[in-house]
Amino acid sequence: MKPESTEDVLDLLEAHSISAALCAAMELGLFWMLEDRSLSASEIAEALGIPAYRCRYWLQVLSASGLLEEGSRGYVTHPTVRRAILNAYSQSSWTLLAEEAGHRSRALVDLALHIHDPGPASMAQGMPSSDYVLRMSESAERARRFTRMLYEIHEPLADLLAASLDLSSASRLMDLGGGSGVVSMALLGRHPHLTVVVVDIENVCRAGREIAAEGSLQERITFHAADMLRDKLPSGFDVVLECDVGVYSEALFQKVRAALSPGGRFFIIDYFAPERGVAPPSRAHWALESSLADPEFSDSSVAEVKAMLENVDFRPVSECTLSTDRGVESRYVCGLSVIEACR
Repeated sequence: MKPESTEDVLDLLEAHSISAALCAAMELGLFWMLEDRSLSASEIAEALGIPAYRCRYWLQVLSASGLLEEGSRGYVTHPTVRRAILNAYSQSSWTLLAEEAGHRSRALVDLALHIHDPGPASMAQGMPSSDYVLRMSESAERARRFTRMLYEIHEPLADLLAASLDLSSASRLMDLGGGSGVVSMALLGRHPHLTVVVVDIENVCRAGREIAAEGSLQERITFHAADMLRDKLPSGFDVVLECDVGVYSEALFQKVRAALSPGGRFFIIDYFAPERGVAPPSRAHWALESSLADPEFSDSSVAEVKAMLENVDFRPVSECTLSTDRGVESRYVCGLSVIEACR
């Protein structure tokens, strides 16, 4: 929403309440309760164990935001909720997305007090680390939920990449930081001669193996547990893919080059910054939140990544914007660029 009046600015000040109400509705399963029936405010309050007045105010906020409708028989979901929430991702994925949004928003509490802090704002607030990779390393169940959630939301991107990347001459691919393997699985569907090794942390690999087995792809895709920055990478690949990972260094690129066979190709797909210290337009809020954990945080630019590649003898290095003219509609696709480098 772009404010055009004082009332719009006042609405923005109240946006946190709307976000919190929406997250609660997802975490408590409200929209799924109302998917096939209407319920009164008192019935919802009783079912969820919420004090009656508080529940009614909560439902009013959701209704004013266009997420619920109140009829003669009670509350029902707005058609937009059915299309954009219920028919989009699973309840499990929305629940985790809401939990993550709530975790991130806590770092924004009292922003005026902590925006000056030279260190992590979470430390100043006495909050646990916001490092989601660390949290997945510590909890296999969280890693399983997070990996399956990313599988769902990245399916449009995976389909677009499978239609866009020419891998007709490749037979062995490494998906670096590939998580669930969603992109690799889409590529396998288009290239029957291709096999893939996904490299990620152990708990994520365990979840990826489950997903691959559900699709009967376990013979063509394997998962290699490793820390890409510290551990040795497997080798002998025609192609290495790093998609939406955001981890770049000359040391990592030297490992990737060693993992590639002569003439092999390295594809990097990401949201790159226009320049250092300026966030990609679609990721400004992510950049602000990341800077509260690390004041020196900056998304890499295409020029920076290309320079690092050239410094470790990748030639040639080219870049293009990922075309979205194939009917793909997803916020996780817009603004993506592809860098291609050859060993």
